[in-house]
Formats: sequence, C-alpha cells, structure tokens
Amino acid sequence: MPELPDVVVYVERIEALCKGRVLERVRLASPFLLRSFDPPLSASFGRRLEGARRLGKRIVLDLGEELFLVVHLMVAGRLRWRERGASVPGKVGLCAFDFEHGSLVLTEASSKKRASLHLIRGEAALAELHRGGIEPLAATLAEFGDALQRENRTLKRALTDPRLVSGIGNAYSDEILHRARLSPVRRTDQLRGGDIERLYDATREVLVEWTDRLRAEVGEGFPEKVTAFRDGMAVHGRYKKPCPVCGTAVQRIRFAENEVNYCPRCQTEGKLLADRALSRLLKSDWPRSIDELEERLGKG
Repeated sequence: MPELPDVVVYVERIEALCKGRVLERVRLASPFLLRSFDPPLSASFGRRLEGARRLGKRIVLDLGEELFLVVHLMVAGRLRWRERGASVPGKVGLCAFDFEHGSLVLTEASSKKRASLHLIRGEAALAELHRGGIEPLAATLAEFGDALQRENRTLKRALTDPRLVSGIGNAYSDEILHRARLSPVRRTDQLRGGDIERLYDATREVLVEWTDRLRAEVGEGFPEKVTAFRDGMAVHGRYKKPCPVCGTAVQRIRFAENEVNYCPRCQTEGKLLADRALSRLLKSDWPRSIDELEERLGKG
C-alpha cells in the first residue's frame, strides 16, 4: 500500500503537472470505484485544479468551491501520467482523469478491487474521511507519545493504526521499528520516556529520508515504480538477508495479508518471535533464539 512518502510524492507531482489545468472529465472503467453519488461525478467536469493534498493515505484533488475528488489507492492502486485521452488498461484499469494536457490513469493490479473514489463537497464532509490519527511529521513528542499509548497495542499495530498515527503502513513501520531498535510486538504500555523519544525520532527520520529519496528518484517525472519493497530498506521485504547494522539474517512473522520483518539482534535481544502457524506446527522444535536457529542451520 502506498504510504506517506509515496503519497506525498504523488501529490507533489500532480500539483506540478496539473495545478491550474482544467479537468475535462473522469472516465470510469469500473463502476465499483466510485463510492459517492451526491454530488454526481459530472459536477467535477470542466473544473480547474486548484491544488492537491494528502489526507492520511488518500490523495485529495481540490477543484475549488470546496469540491474535492478523493482517491484511496489501498493496497494495489497506482497512478500513471499518460498522454491526453490515453486508454484505460483493460484488466487493471479503473478510471482516467482527463486534463486538458494529459490523463491521470488509475489502475489496480488485484482481483480484490479495494481502491475508491469519492466526490465530496465541503471541508466538513472531507474531514469525515480522516481516521483521526496524528500527522507524524507535525506532531510534538508529547502528542506522539499520547497517540501511541491511547490504547494498549503492539508497536507494529499502533504505528499502522490510522486512528492513532496517519500515513504509516506495513513497510515503513518495519523500517521505523528497526531504526528505533524496538521489538514490533512490544506493548505500548511498556514504553518509557526514552523509548518514546527514540521511536519519535526514528519515525521522523525514516519518513523524511524516504520522501527525499523518492523525490530524487522521480525528479521532474511521475512516480512509475511505487512499491512496498525497495532497495535500501533495512528489514522490510528482506527476509533471510543480512541486517545492514549487525549482519544477522532478517526474520519475519506472517499474519493475515501482512508480515512483520525484524532483526532479532537489533530489536528483540536475540529472541525469535513465534510465527503463530509455524510455531504450532513445530511446537517444541521451534527455536527460541537467533543463536539456536543459526546453530541448527550450521549443522544442516
């Protein structure tokens, strides 16, 4: 799922390319994409784009007079900048926003069509789409700590809960926790002052660094390779690859459609976190530490 750094760069490039330009029409290829009916989508046709902004992981196109097109890419949604009137791809295409000088094409490479489009009138109605989480780059240390400890959750779940923290998902939460040297399964009520400050600093560092890096990659173009798995990440998507800090093989826990990636030496004091399905299968054979795992692999 595109997260804060990806969405920020999308917004910046849409503004650079389309601000002040007329949105001639929106071509829907999938009727399930549009999740609103009043005002009708046709109310957006012929309006000039006044700006774009981020709302959590959503992209908001400001059409003036408090009329907003809101795109949520969800997991597999992506935007492409193409020539004016470009066709919407048959299997993955959802819609095209036709501007006077080019088309912004929305695709979703998944059989589960989760991406959404709303046409909203009024700032109050727009605010209802926000899940309520703090903005991690605008929040103070105290606000960050209060948000995390509002509920007793694991750090992984707290960072990715949009009701607590806005814009962070599976990929960057892994990177943040590794930078902070904190276990993803540590409970938020176990955090102390130094832990919160370290996590706060790591959150800001990781998000700023990756936003700057993505900006540099895109340059004056448009993001074409938005992915959760990027070269240069420390642990996310790097299962069994060496941690860049200590060289230990990165480990993971899988759950539902997500996974947690972590370094056992940097984050969990050498302990292996039990993957629920695998630990049930192995039972007493489940290795309890990275040292035990490495010993077994060495013997094999």
